Amino acid sequence: MSTVVLVAGAWHGAWCWQRVLPALWRAGHVAVPVPLTGVGERAHQLSAEVGLGTHVEDVVATVRAQECRDAVLVGHSYGGLVVTGAADRLGSEVGRLVYLDAVVPLPGRSWADSVPEATRAQREALITAHGHIPPAPAAAYGLTGDDAAWVERRQTPHPAGAFAEPLHFDAGRWAARPRTYVDCTAPALPTIEPSRRLVRSQPGWEVVGLATGHDPMVSAPEELAAVLLAAADRR
Repeated sequence: MSTVVLVAGAWHGAWCWQRVLPALWRAGHVAVPVPLTGVGERAHQLSAEVGLGTHVEDVVATVRAQECRDAVLVGHSYGGLVVTGAADRLGSEVGRLVYLDAVVPLPGRSWADSVPEATRAQREALITAHGHIPPAPAAAYGLTGDDAAWVERRQTPHPAGAFAEPLHFDAGRWAARPRTYVDCTAPALPTIEPSRRLVRSQPGWEVVGLATGHDPMVSAPEELAAVLLAAADRR
């Protein structure tokens, strides 16, 4: 039995994992979706003070409350930064890291540094205008119909402070961890392309492809659950 800690990407909450949880439970694992401060179930806590470091603390506190050992940390999209920072803090309390179509950071760099220049400029303009980053349309994740409507109803703005805050972590310790990258290819989200290239330039990665869009927990929950179960078994 493993503990699988699930960290959603920008604009999402712990709600997005609902369709994946039953398969993890049936296999005997403890599945822990983490609500991040200021987003999703905790949208009422949105403020200028919330940043990447706040979200790292959310995950660290959750793992320690669960008294985990060798937990699998899963980070979707922006959540890749969060699980990287949390793993650096937690040491042996966590094991394999799973980057689900996620941002893969470099030490001292930010979320803003990891996206194409045009995306960075667009989001900076949105922050100036709104004080936060409004949600992207669900269609950008390859979702249609009821799936798109389900996500659209639940998305919430993302804290501006999470965008430009650099993430500091020990690259050597991180590189020694078992790491899986889940590459969602149909359609591939363009803003994740820099991380896809980075993963293929670094040693030590297991890369798994899923022929679905950026929100596989919604569009392909059974296929994603199989990937996560395999990762938990190899932790």
